[in-house]
Amino acid sequence: MSMQGRISRTGGAKVKRALGVQALLEWAFRVEQAQLELPPPKDESEEGYGFGLEYILLQRAALGCKVDGGQHKMGSYTHADAEVIAATVAGLPDSLGGIRMAISVAEMARAGITPDWMPGVVPRCVPMETKQNQHGERSSTIIVGIERVKTRGKWRTVEVLACPVTWRPHPEQIASALRGYEDWWNALDWVRDGLMVGSMLREVEVTAVMPKARPWAVQLLRPTLPIDGQAIGKPSKPT
Repeated sequence: MSMQGRISRTGGAKVKRALGVQALLEWAFRVEQAQLELPPPKDESEEGYGFGLEYILLQRAALGCKVDGGQHKMGSYTHADAEVIAATVAGLPDSLGGIRMAISVAEMARAGITPDWMPGVVPRCVPMETKQNQHGERSSTIIVGIERVKTRGKWRTVEVLACPVTWRPHPEQIASALRGYEDWWNALDWVRDGLMVGSMLREVEVTAVMPKARPWAVQLLRPTLPIDGQAIGKPSKPT
């Protein structure tokens, strides 16, 4: 059975299964199909008074009440621990992205993926436009000026051409992908801490294991691609 497999609910002594926060989220949203029950906008309902679902669950636990199953799971049982995890995710503060980030975290866990931080992608300077002719693909050029030049004893007027270029992917696109990964990581860190402090999980427990904080930093430390068996910048052995 995979790490995200269903937690056994019948017979035997109850031993909590320890999972990292990412694996725990995938179990809750992908296996148990927990749903985010986000609070309605304040101008549409007067109920709740700003209390998130995690607050409601804490109050129920304090009173010894059983956590309800998700209302979106018609005729199917959702593990109570999965509901607690979903409620914790729904309580992400605005400083970490709020509802938008909660939905993103839940959907990525449901799909079993992590944010694409564009590993290995390097911006390249390329022509903004190209055109095809009988000689193959050529970069499009524009006229940027007119010059008078003397060739073969005669003055001629020539067009000065330039090729507009751009960066693809744009550095800002890569930077945005890195920020997106960091935002997701910070959200998981907050969820992990909340589950640890809340101590409401009955059959599973969250460990300190986290996804890599800045995986691109490790990539940057790797040696440059080798040339003829020697890393760039490293002097070759004398022959």
